[in-house]
Amino acid sequence: MTRRAVVTGGGTGIGRAIAHRLASDGNDVVIVGRRGDVLERAATEIDAAVQIARVSVEIADLTDTGEVDALAGRIAAGGTVDVLVNNVGGNPALPQENSAQIAAAYAEVFRLNVITAVTVTNALAPHLTRPGARIVSISSIAGLRGPGAYGAAKAAVHAWSSGLATEMAPEGVTVNVVAPGFVPATEFWTDRLTDELATSRIAQIPAGRPGTPDEVAAAVAYLAAPDAGWTTGQILQVNGGTLLGRG
Repeated sequence: MTRRAVVTGGGTGIGRAIAHRLASDGNDVVIVGRRGDVLERAATEIDAAVQIARVSVEIADLTDTGEVDALAGRIAAGGTVDVLVNNVGGNPALPQENSAQIAAAYAEVFRLNVITAVTVTNALAPHLTRPGARIVSISSIAGLRGPGAYGAAKAAVHAWSSGLATEMAPEGVTVNVVAPGFVPATEFWTDRLTDELATSRIAQIPAGRPGTPDEVAAAVAYLAAPDAGWTTGQILQVNGGTLLGRG
């Protein structure tokens, strides 16, 4: 039976690569985001690549709880969800020159990275396949070593995921995190990546090169697979050895 996956932020970068991989593996995939034109283009191109119509589109601003609840209703109308990938996030360049600005910047980054994952997961939880559903949230190496608001937000995703994994394990639902390192071929790095910064980041990677969205998607595909039912509560690092796992 064909499984059904939901990928938030599925129109570009890592999210799109995940949607493509899951569709290639035979899943029907719903990609979610704010920009309908971007989502439709991604869906059309993925379907063409896998040579079958597997990808559908849902437009929603996941920072708006009303839209999250409406989205969950629309998705639930199509059946249960076997895989949920929380990929939406961001790290906007906001001023932090005084206490008010710092508070606002941290609140916005938490809203983009933590609240979106928590509210979408909560809204879709009643519609997850039991047993057998997989929840995978996309974090960052920053959640393990910092810095700043983005690192703090991703660390919060780790803590939340750990608690949720314990809560949902008796129901046969796994909850894991994929924490990528430097993957420059994404919108995250648009307008912020310089040659100097890229050289500095690559110098920290024992593998000697940046990662790709497809390599992150491969990690997600493992955790999302039907036979990955005994892997839960884990943070899978994908970073070329930049930060070694010692859990």
